[in-house]
Amino acid sequence: MYGIEFCLGFPGNLLVVLGYVFCLPAWQSINIYLFSLSVSDLIFLCTLPRLSYLYANGQLETSPVTCIANRYLLHVNLYCSILLMVWVSMDRFLLIRHPTRNHFLLRPRVAMVVTGLSWLAVNIQIIPMIVLMFHDLERANGSHCKDFASLKGDIDPMGYSMGLTLTGYILPLLGLCLFSYKIAQLLCAQEKALERRTSSYKRPLRVVRAAAVMFLVLYTPYHLMRNVRIVSRQAWAMVELCPKMYIEGLYILTRPVAFLHSVINPVFYFLMGDHFRELLLAKFRELIRKTGRLRESA
Repeated sequence: MYGIEFCLGFPGNLLVVLGYVFCLPAWQSINIYLFSLSVSDLIFLCTLPRLSYLYANGQLETSPVTCIANRYLLHVNLYCSILLMVWVSMDRFLLIRHPTRNHFLLRPRVAMVVTGLSWLAVNIQIIPMIVLMFHDLERANGSHCKDFASLKGDIDPMGYSMGLTLTGYILPLLGLCLFSYKIAQLLCAQEKALERRTSSYKRPLRVVRAAAVMFLVLYTPYHLMRNVRIVSRQAWAMVELCPKMYIEGLYILTRPVAFLHSVINPVFYFLMGDHFRELLLAKFRELIRKTGRLRESA
């Protein structure tokens, strides 16, 4: 699954990054959020080929630096994705409410600050996990790279995992649902006031709802099984070996499912970017015309 995610997600996210860099003349606030999201996905996807190779050959990661870097990028991408999508949904709500972009949160500079603070907040959330990894690697003399749910250290993994689930997943998911509700409420009010269907504004509502459903479907099994896996490893839980193995197997299956968002995210870039799809297609047509003229001259 990691190999499939790389093959599908890397070209899509690379196309979005190149499209933003070369095709977008003027950047709006939403472009900054989506560009940051695509860069995060692209960096994460670059770690999957090595991970796929190790899993396919039944090998373990032997480099402590690579182990920590991989787990760090994996979790930063996981929680940055949903947090940045919250700001995207907020941007769409404010744009419907303030079509002239006179709200200060719709300014590109403010979007850059919000994006930077989001990255900082996620990194702060991940620091205890990195500390746990250092402790675990020291205990194993750097010979065994474990996933988050298998770590042991001075920090309580159960309490930390529950806190990370709440702040990194549940609260942003509630934010997505809130903005979805606010957009729907605003569109209903506009329909009543104008006495016509505001079909041109229906797309942001559908996309924000789709984003909330995507994270709910992909992230919930992972966070649920991660916490169950950690509880099953506690002595006080008294879980027998056979159930513990089933729990570990289900947890392993939920991990690649959670990271399917990196494959799906490019769809949101095309649907939510202001005229991004049209600009990208125009650039492709221009390149095709240039290539045709060069062949004719040759």
